[in-house]
Amino acid sequence: MSKVEQNKKAWSLLAEDHYNHYKTQFQKDTYQFNPIVQRELGDITGKKILHLQCNTGADSIVLAKMGGVVTGVDLVPDNTYFAGKLARDLGVENINFVTSDIMELMDTHEGKYDIVFTSDGAIGWLPDLDRWAQTIRYFLNDDGFFYAHDAHPFFLALDEEKLKEGITEIKYPYFSREPDEDNTIGGYASEPKESKNYFWMYTISELVNSLVGAGLSIEFLNEHDRCAPGMGGIAIDQDNLCYYPSLEGAFPLTFSLQARLARPRMVAG
Repeated sequence: MSKVEQNKKAWSLLAEDHYNHYKTQFQKDTYQFNPIVQRELGDITGKKILHLQCNTGADSIVLAKMGGVVTGVDLVPDNTYFAGKLARDLGVENINFVTSDIMELMDTHEGKYDIVFTSDGAIGWLPDLDRWAQTIRYFLNDDGFFYAHDAHPFFLALDEEKLKEGITEIKYPYFSREPDEDNTIGGYASEPKESKNYFWMYTISELVNSLVGAGLSIEFLNEHDRCAPGMGGIAIDQDNLCYYPSLEGAFPLTFSLQARLARPRMVAG
């Protein structure tokens, strides 16, 4: 079984738990979209949005509630099944879900979008960032933009257990070319499950260079010492974002990035 297929199997074990978790949060009106993302995205009313690696659709549903016309894509059939079920349960109509490996999406899906979007915990499950960037370019309208918010790779390099004690020690090499293998998955919206899975470290330079190489121009790259609940941190601020007090203002936990299609340079005559 390939590493991607093994990841598909692992994530499928979490799908129903994630559906139940997020359905409860939406029904209690406690699900919070990352305020950093909401602020940086701005008004998305009427925008066609392609949400890559949408999991069971919680952020896709928020984007639709914000006025977007959303297509969520995920590798795992159980994820897209429960994402569609969650949207129907909540009466959200301007949304649909597609099952596809992102590496194969250009071959299986058609359409152009005003926004291509990806959010927390997504990028490290991809084995080829160049193909990912080409996919983003392929689906963007000429005047559209790509937006990402995810874990900062500096943060991903640290030992997560020692970090809780205020100790910053590298556990996962920043420049590793081999995926990290784990035997459990889940823990933030489901009890951990035993299943082998693989996560690819990425670097800031790889992210930027893959997008530039695909014909995109970076509009901003922001770094934040906060992350969404479940993504790290041991304290919570007034915006319900998590952080480590010992690293506050000293170390990035997440980054956000926006890019558009590069425009041809004008050459003086």
